[in-house]
Amino acid sequence: MSGFSNAMSVLSSGMRSQSQRLGHISENVANADTPGYRRKTVEFRAEYDAGQRTGAVETGPVRLDRSDLQRLHDPAHPMADEEGYYFSSNVDLVTELADAREAQRTYEANLKMFEQVRRMSSAVMDILKR
Repeated sequence: MSGFSNAMSVLSSGMRSQSQRLGHISENVANADTPGYRRKTVEFRAEYDAGQRTGAVETGPVRLDRSDLQRLHDPAHPMADEEGYYFSSNVDLVTELADAREAQRTYEANLKMFEQVRRMSSAVMDILKR
């Protein structure tokens, strides 16, 4: 049964990581119109146990996208300089949508595999009861 437990652990780590990724994507979308906001990104790392890869993943540190902020002209904006410009965010909603879809599909794939492993584990238990 150790193999089933390991598989469920790996799959749940994938779901947990994608969930955290979706949280950061949500923050980016919510702050798309916030002046000076920098897009947050997260990377995934392999988990290790005693120097061996476990197959599971974990999220690394949150990083801020250092690409240039958009410079917008709006003299009425309270953060505008003497020329009427201010720096908007560097969030691209199309990129965030694509990232959200990728995270959602990856989460769903992990969930389907998780359910399959659970069904297989249950079938093995039923066979062992006989």
